Amino acid sequence: MRILLALALIAAPALTAQPSHAHGCPVSPDVTAELEDLFDQARAAPDFNAGRAVSDAMWEVWLRAPDAAAQAVLDRGMSARGVFDFVEAYAQFTKLTEYCPDYAEGWNQRAYISFLRQDYESALTDLNRALVLQPRHVAAQSGRGLTLMNMGRIAEARVQMLEAVANNPWLSEATLLAEGAPLGPVGEDL
Repeated sequence: MRILLALALIAAPALTAQPSHAHGCPVSPDVTAELEDLFDQARAAPDFNAGRAVSDAMWEVWLRAPDAAAQAVLDRGMSARGVFDFVEAYAQFTKLTEYCPDYAEGWNQRAYISFLRQDYESALTDLNRALVLQPRHVAAQSGRGLTLMNMGRIAEARVQMLEAVANNPWLSEATLLAEGAPLGPVGEDL
């Protein structure tokens, strides 16, 4: 009996350190400081190549899943998306959001598939979820701006895109904010 009690006491810290999710996915690590540093680097980048390198580094952070199982599902979804198998990609990203509901990139990737399928309502729902989890996720911000633009919600799209570009001025979507572009400055009424 004492051996069982001793084992229980030894195992207790290990058990409490396990994730509290019923799904088994560990809590997504806090990458806020890492991303803040990258946002600063993006704003300070002297040219396009340097800016794109920082943008790529941001993607490396977002695409780092919480554990090996989640990474495998994410990778399968990305592979399916890469060959335009949107049905399989959506299924994989749905598995990922179910397994790791606190991992913003799962929601962002599923939203992208919905966007590509022109299911803007579903995309917006998933992007909103991603941004609750990671409010300064630049890809989700710009994706939300594009989704709102495609829904005809131009004023909201402009605000969202301006926020994304403030975090990373090297986004290709920044061209949408130029004068004469779909999200460009609104002219004065005559």
